[in-house]
Amino acid sequence: MGPPLDGVLPQARVPARRLPVAMRRVLLAEFVGTAMLLCAVIGSGIMAQRVSGGNGGIALLANTLATVFALYVLIEVLAPVSGAHFNPVVSAVLIFRDRSSPRDRWATLALMVLVQVAGAIAGAVLANIMFDTPLLQASTRLRSSPGQWLAEAVAAAGLVFVILRAPAGKASALVAAYIGAAYWFTASTSFANPAAVVGRMFSDSFAGIAPSSAPAFIIAQFAGAAAGAWLSGRFDSPLQTEEDT
Repeated sequence: MGPPLDGVLPQARVPARRLPVAMRRVLLAEFVGTAMLLCAVIGSGIMAQRVSGGNGGIALLANTLATVFALYVLIEVLAPVSGAHFNPVVSAVLIFRDRSSPRDRWATLALMVLVQVAGAIAGAVLANIMFDTPLLQASTRLRSSPGQWLAEAVAAAGLVFVILRAPAGKASALVAAYIGAAYWFTASTSFANPAAVVGRMFSDSFAGIAPSSAPAFIIAQFAGAAAGAWLSGRFDSPLQTEEDT
């Protein structure tokens, strides 16, 4: 989820005929990272549900800690390869800040989103297999209310803002810390990631989301990401001095 390192994505733009090695590595890193992140989120959710004795607070705390630790490690390990986005809204914001041609940006974004969603589903399936639950299942956990939609917009806005404003070398810790906090201060427990929404649809567990609840979450996340990018840009604008007024 960190910003891409200089030269990683620009060198990996999609050519007309064949993906270069750099881009293939980026896509593999995004697939593996998103899969492992969703495996951690869903796996810890299943484990927490089983061992918490029905205590929702304990289950959420366990789920939060596992997610924070996994996210920090994955960003640290894979940021040098792909920027460690693991998230379509993060990819959209960062790729469209690039000055490449619109065609290159759209093509790169499409590939990133494709592998992120595929990775999220793979991570959910892996967690299901490890915990001896049906390999493919649909969540029945409804998450549908204006408050939760607003929460997802807030969560995504904050995530993008943190990524864009993070000092060099500190994005992994700041992003992990923000997501951990947002698990508790948002009504939705901070999915903040359309790929994660898709992956969680395949887990009928504490961490799941019913397919009928997914579209509104995803719309709210993209709206929040746009707001976070806009807000970050306000801090990049030159300050107006008293002499200018």
